[in-house]
Amino acid sequence: MSGYILGIDQSTQGTKAILFDEAGALLHRVDAPHKQYIDERGWVEHDPEEIFANLKHLVGELLQVTGIDPQEVRAVGISNQRETAVAWDRQTGKPLCRAIVWQCARGEKICERIARSGVGERIRFLTGLPLSPYFSAAKLAWVLENIPEAKQLAEDGHLAFGTMDSYLVFRLTGGHVFATDASNASRTQLFDIEKCGWSEEACDFFGIPVEALPRVMDSDAIYGETDFDGVLPCKIPIHAVLGDSHAALFGQGCHVPGMTKATYGTGSSVMMHVGDHPVRSRHGLASSLAWQIGGEAEYVLEGNINYTGASVTWLRDSLQLVAGPAETEALARKANPEDISYFVPAFTGLGAPYWASEATGLFTGITRRTGRAEMVRAVLDSIAYQIGDVVKAMREESGHSLSALRVDGGATKNRYLMQFQADILEAPVEVAAVEELSALGTAYLAGIAAGLYEKDGIFSHVRRETFSPSMTGERRRELEQGWERAIRQTLSAAASNQ
Repeated sequence: MSGYILGIDQSTQGTKAILFDEAGALLHRVDAPHKQYIDERGWVEHDPEEIFANLKHLVGELLQVTGIDPQEVRAVGISNQRETAVAWDRQTGKPLCRAIVWQCARGEKICERIARSGVGERIRFLTGLPLSPYFSAAKLAWVLENIPEAKQLAEDGHLAFGTMDSYLVFRLTGGHVFATDASNASRTQLFDIEKCGWSEEACDFFGIPVEALPRVMDSDAIYGETDFDGVLPCKIPIHAVLGDSHAALFGQGCHVPGMTKATYGTGSSVMMHVGDHPVRSRHGLASSLAWQIGGEAEYVLEGNINYTGASVTWLRDSLQLVAGPAETEALARKANPEDISYFVPAFTGLGAPYWASEATGLFTGITRRTGRAEMVRAVLDSIAYQIGDVVKAMREESGHSLSALRVDGGATKNRYLMQFQADILEAPVEVAAVEELSALGTAYLAGIAAGLYEKDGIFSHVRRETFSPSMTGERRRELEQGWERAIRQTLSAAASNQ
């Protein structure tokens, strides 16, 4: 069978459209950024209509540049930024407000109110997720409580609540399909991970009508057909939907319990495949679905870190210490090894395994030795330390050792960071040669579902470079103790400010 598969990755910073051939090789990629709306309150938003317009334009550009016959495109797979919440009118498709991005903590007071009612642990048991404004539920509850039109639409039965995948599927199918996949649903804090369906109990806690939520489907189901609003001369099936981190896990070939990956994006997702039953966390990790294929659910332990790549963006845009991420590697290597400064990037709280939404960022250990290079290195090191904290918790909770960490994302180009990550983990770090693992993962899943790819052979296309640990145990312990002190300072300051 010949043909092509189209992979879409709708991420926090922008949208990518990537074409893969019948052997799974990446032929071409086009991408476009969208505007980040961040106000004085720290609220973070995207315009869903801008994102949809970008997606249509990118597909047209991709086909024009490659010159392929559109009728040879067998299927499209979509991966998306998770937890970002969208509310729209089901009759018109018009959003009620900008999308509330996963980084936005405006639902914090709602979570505090729910926590005071004593149901936080019940929510965690049902959904596998610690009560937090990070997830979609509190964001959607905020919409209902603050946008009058949402309440009226809910009463009329015309309200649509979902994550970016369900909004895009709705628009791409002309409003005919209102659905999400199980991996995205499991990140809303409204999904029962044991029963694999919406939890009416969790929805009641947040005041969200179940009927406003999309139908939950298998990750490799057919989500209708699309011509991208007239961009293509023919319709093709949307044959896979996955949250971006789940798509990267699939693309990394982490299909066996114990296999672990980390995606270095704006934030970071660290995922360990744990098998066909959820592992309940005692250390602040999330238990989610990896995916649901053929009606069978597989599970992960996951730790989400709010700021990794975004910390480097902060160095560039706010502090103007670097012109771009490419500068950071050379600066980190120039830093004084005797400098003891640490950076904790709690711009909007700390994610896993601490879940301290009230925490703020901290630079500590600054001396006269600390300069530009040392501050840049401290920011890079904070990425590795945070991922190390999550991996340590995963090892303890799952009982699996870490044979290697498979990694992807823009920051993996930084060889200093990758070596430091291997040293902190005391385990090999395997960097995928293909940067676009989320698009690749959902495209491969769509290709397998469409019969174009064979699962047993398609993942051989993903090549990797390995960074092996080389730091002494004494030096590692010394550095880790400094990081632990910085975390304690951060948490202590957050507690004293409450």
